[in-house]
Amino acid sequence: MKAYGIGRLCRDIELKSSTSGTSYLANSIACDRKYSKEKVTDFIPIKAFGKVADGMDKWLHKGSKILIEGDIQVDEYTDKNGVKKSTTSIVVSSWEFAEGKGESTPEKKETDFLSVPETLVEELPFM
Repeated sequence: MKAYGIGRLCRDIELKSSTSGTSYLANSIACDRKYSKEKVTDFIPIKAFGKVADGMDKWLHKGSKILIEGDIQVDEYTDKNGVKKSTTSIVVSSWEFAEGKGESTPEKKETDFLSVPETLVEELPFM
């Protein structure tokens, strides 16, 4: 089942590597419920693997607002008391920045992009 969501990363990315060398991460995104009368925030667990995880590690940090697309994954396990339990998460297949102009948080990671002078921003068709 496909899932889409917009939210902010709850923690800085901690990229790990499997024994086969595949990069992976586990995190959560905080999503506000728009239809609730009071402010309610859900914390949705996410996972990412390979190039998706590498890109998230390079470009994102705690508080980054992102749009994700992925598949819902349900993992079942038995705890130490023999009780069957399950967890649900989204395995991210793609993501995009979802920050509006002027919304970005101050702790951005280093990037390879050049800074665009404010005088040119108004002239660029894609900003």
